[in-house]
Amino acid sequence: MKTKNYVNELKSKSLEQLNEELVLAKKELFNLRFQNATSQLDNTSRIKEVRRNIARIQTVITENAKLA
Repeated sequence: MKTKNYVNELKSKSLEQLNEELVLAKKELFNLRFQNATSQLDNTSRIKEVRRNIARIQTVITENAKLA
C-alpha cells in the first residue's frame, strides 16, 4: 500500500520536482553504499528500497515525457 501512495505522490509532481527527488535519491544511495563499504550500515535493505525508488522516479519521468 505504501508503494501505491508513493507512486501516486510522484505522479502529482512536476518534472523539476521529480528531477530534484531523483538527485536526492541518488545521493542517498551513494551514502548508503559508502556506509555499507565501511561497515557502518545497519539496515542493508534500505539500499534495495532506494534503488527501487530511483527506478520508480525514472519510470514516472519517462511516462510524463511520452505523454508530452
